[in-house]
Amino acid sequence: MRKAPRHWDNMSNTKVASGGARQFLLGDEIVGRINQLGMISETPEHLARVFLSPEHRVAADLILSWMVEAGMTARLDAIGNVCGRYEGERPGLPCLMLGSHYDTVRDAGKWDGPLGVITAISCVADLNRRGKRLPFAIEIAGFADEEGVRFASTLLGSRAVAGTFVESVLGAKDRAGITMREAMIAFGLDPDHIGAAARARGELLAYVELHIEQGPVLEAKNLPVGVVTAIAGATRLAASLTGMAGHAGTVPMALRRDALTGAAECIVAIEELCRTDPDGLVGTVGYINAMPGATNVIPGKVSFTMDIRAPTDTHRREAVADIVRRIESIAKTRGLALQVDVTHENRTVPCAPWLKAQVAEAVAAEGFSVFELPSGAGHDGMAMIDISDVAMLFVRCRGGISHHPDEHVELADADAGARVLLRLIENFRPREVDAGG
Repeated sequence: MRKAPRHWDNMSNTKVASGGARQFLLGDEIVGRINQLGMISETPEHLARVFLSPEHRVAADLILSWMVEAGMTARLDAIGNVCGRYEGERPGLPCLMLGSHYDTVRDAGKWDGPLGVITAISCVADLNRRGKRLPFAIEIAGFADEEGVRFASTLLGSRAVAGTFVESVLGAKDRAGITMREAMIAFGLDPDHIGAAARARGELLAYVELHIEQGPVLEAKNLPVGVVTAIAGATRLAASLTGMAGHAGTVPMALRRDALTGAAECIVAIEELCRTDPDGLVGTVGYINAMPGATNVIPGKVSFTMDIRAPTDTHRREAVADIVRRIESIAKTRGLALQVDVTHENRTVPCAPWLKAQVAEAVAAEGFSVFELPSGAGHDGMAMIDISDVAMLFVRCRGGISHHPDEHVELADADAGARVLLRLIENFRPREVDAGG
């Protein structure tokens, strides 16, 4: 049977058959490769692909083959990142770097991370098919470890590229007692040469990352893509409230120093503060432990964690201070001893206005409404900001679900993200620097 004739419509890289059915040329390739990469897993039942594992090696080799097929030179760097380069109009030009990660959490979805890597490769392949070279090079970084699952330290791949890798992490152990140093050697990498992965600021014109949103906002707005304003900073705290354990039947309610009811009041206060904030503040109590943990004993001590995020550092720090004041007041009123410690803090990473504007231009040029939103999740841009201006493009995901097997991106949305990224690449204008520096 002959194939139906096809013609181009006004949407770049999208063909329409004579019967009206649309083919998503970039999207089809991307989704196929997402599914292929998603088969590379520690176990067949649940997707798990962690740093320096056999699955890491298989996935890296596959991605490297796609890079070569797209017309790039490709290599594995000193920490296991996959790196591809598509030269510009002449060799050796500074690059626009595109990237994301290809490791996963355990029991993961297929899209978190790989969508950005695979989409970037498909865009370069499109340029290569047309024989198009640009006045800058394009590099793609597939970061080997963003999630931090194996050694409990995140952004290892991008920190190595940014030159901010902390050598003490080499001594961290996984669940089997294997250190990162030992795992690197077994993988065929030299832990004493991680510094070779570092790039200089002058080599990069910008860093742009396409990523699934990992939240429900774009779906609620009925938009396939969104322009990221900033990667929200995060403060994590550990709190403990100590009261007095007692018999559940003999201590009158008015005389109790119940640590669990005090913690419950604190948790509701955190929720109220964040829920009523108009500027994107979010707070989560993700862990709680009541002791002694018996049905007929008043809890004498409760420990819980807090994760507080906001689009700006000032806003987040003010919110954390407000939360601490509130729980101090609750503890005092209830006669409880309070201990609060900051366990982790990440700065907010703003997307560079000049670069974010070009992402927005590409979104509009592809016929989509420009909608800006912050990223509440962390990304490799948090490390790359040390050597480059950064920007991000979000792609809608079904139900806002992520870090879960039900994570999903529709074909049309994958294609939309690719078209926006390709247009951004082809129209990219490096930042103009004043003559005075």
